[in-house]
Amino acid sequence: MTLDDLANTIAARASAAPESSWTAKLLAKGPEKCAEKFGEEAIEAIIEAIKGDRTRLTSEAADVLFHLLVMLQSRDVPLSDVMAELARRQGTSGIAEKAARPES
Repeated sequence: MTLDDLANTIAARASAAPESSWTAKLLAKGPEKCAEKFGEEAIEAIIEAIKGDRTRLTSEAADVLFHLLVMLQSRDVPLSDVMAELARRQGTSGIAEKAARPES
């Protein structure tokens, strides 16, 4: 499965009945809940990275990617937009790219 496949599955489930799909249930709770769940999964991945448990980190990383895509779906941001942004940054050092960002 590719990230595109997963993003397409999430998009398809967005219109499903919440009682029929975890993805639909999460999306029905709104973007804020989707962001909260992504944050929880990211913290779990960080903990496993610190512990050095490769198996658990792999599992948590999969959860992070899934919940990132759900969060993007909740705000109608297609994965293709994220990939286009990564492509735009390709070939630019991270230091230069960060310095060129507008102040927020």
